[in-house]
Amino acid sequence: MDMHNCRLCPRECGTDRYTDTGFCGCRADIRAAKAYLHMWEEPCISGTRGSGTVFFSGCNLKCCFCQNYQISHETRGKEITESRLAEIFLELQKQGAHNINLVSPTPYVPQITAALDMCREKLNIPIVYNTGGYEKVDTLKLLEGYIDVYLPDFKYFDDNLGKKYSGADNYFETVTDALREMYRQTGPCRIADGIIRRGTIIRHLALPSHRDDSVRILEWIAENLPRDGVLVSLMSQYTPFYKSYEHKEISRRISTFEYNYVLDKAVSLGLRGFMQERSSAKEEYTPDFDLSGI
Repeated sequence: MDMHNCRLCPRECGTDRYTDTGFCGCRADIRAAKAYLHMWEEPCISGTRGSGTVFFSGCNLKCCFCQNYQISHETRGKEITESRLAEIFLELQKQGAHNINLVSPTPYVPQITAALDMCREKLNIPIVYNTGGYEKVDTLKLLEGYIDVYLPDFKYFDDNLGKKYSGADNYFETVTDALREMYRQTGPCRIADGIIRRGTIIRHLALPSHRDDSVRILEWIAENLPRDGVLVSLMSQYTPFYKSYEHKEISRRISTFEYNYVLDKAVSLGLRGFMQERSSAKEEYTPDFDLSGI
């Protein structure tokens, strides 16, 4: 992929990332903010020992409510080489990680695959691609054979919401095309000893004032992907971070009624997966980006 004319993501901004930053805020060098054993992912990802999580700096979405805005919007982090990234993967494995969890990896796909090539023979745990879901199918195809588990967000059904809250055009079509490609690559979820080995888990963060949009997302998943093939992670953790206060309708936490309304729909559709307790909507669950492990 040509980093002189970057078109890795649906933005296709065409930036020469060797001399400038793309829409995502990233240059050609890898920039990462934290690497550690993360215990607060879905149970089949964190397990008992934690998920070996690497938080990359920058993002191709500009969500006004991003809890990780310090790294996604402000690109806080430290520059590292591909060889150092490969070392980090092996260090996390040695610490007992159930998997390698790549958070917001889209701007760095060529560098990540190069790092994985360097340590493939020694790395024997699954690789998780933890993404906002706004992906190009052509870029995802570059990852085939590298990624064992896809962990995408499906944020909005209504394109107007994608534009309003994440600055993303054509959000729905882009994400649904990406979800189909992810499932094509991984096939049905495979879990052994409580840990996912392969598959696609679709996350949806229920937003206040938008329960009907959440329901339409769940209906799309049920109608377009195998109900016994993918898992759905329905999250209640929404907290009005960053610039969410600019939008009155999402400047509060989700109510019990709203979340239960969406949860009941997921159950009635026969979707399998995980539900999150509303008590998890706390700021202390947000990582402290102290550059540890980098």
